Amino acid sequence: MSAWPLWEVFVRARRGVSHVHAGTVHAPDAEIALQNARDLFTRRSEGVSLWVVRSSDITASSGDDRASLFEPAEDKTFRHPSDFELPDAVSHM
Repeated sequence: MSAWPLWEVFVRARRGVSHVHAGTVHAPDAEIALQNARDLFTRRSEGVSLWVVRSSDITASSGDDRASLFEPAEDKTFRHPSDFELPDAVSHM
């Protein structure tokens, strides 16, 4: 028998917040991975949502890629709301 694949588990603690990596589980498929994640990471009703992702399906950048991936965005200040002035008619923001 071959070993079950590794799954990364992400839990969202409550509505409106992001999913956070909680750990890993081994399972033969996504459905069992969800059940294992529920049993292991939400025993006391800590979460409202679970994601499981097969570890081998994740592609991540390395620290060496930081300059090429993130520094070009620093000169795009138009993406920041602080660069815009609100009209007087929009006083509720």
